[in-house]
Amino acid sequence: MKEIVLCAKWFVRAPLEKVFQVMTDFEKYPEHFPKVAESIRIIERKGDCLQMEATVKSFGSKFPVKMRTRILSGKGFISDNESLKFGVSGHEEFLLSENQEGTMVDYTYQVSIHKPWLRIIAKPLLGWYSMRHWEKAIIDELKRLVER
Repeated sequence: MKEIVLCAKWFVRAPLEKVFQVMTDFEKYPEHFPKVAESIRIIERKGDCLQMEATVKSFGSKFPVKMRTRILSGKGFISDNESLKFGVSGHEEFLLSENQEGTMVDYTYQVSIHKPWLRIIAKPLLGWYSMRHWEKAIIDELKRLVER
């Protein structure tokens, strides 16, 4: 199995516009989400399409990631990400929808693992750890920022 699909949904008690604003301000990720983002730099911007270089934190390590991201006006973003260090690439979708009491977040990350030795340990590790870590590092911090 070369690809792993991670999915989760969360509810945030804040207006969609507020959630969208925080989640698409990528250069502030190190400030807002320091557990996962050390730095993000926009290399190129063409309308709603961004090319970025990031240093991310995961599994007790820091590593570079190249991101090609498209902002979906008022709906979230999709991003194709690549980490050469670990031979991993992924397609990420962070989609928002309005709810009477706030915003629903629908998150999907399709991870492709290009190194055979990494595939052996990746599925159980990613499946168990990644979404729990993402919820604590991103969603809990997002709620802290916008649910005031």
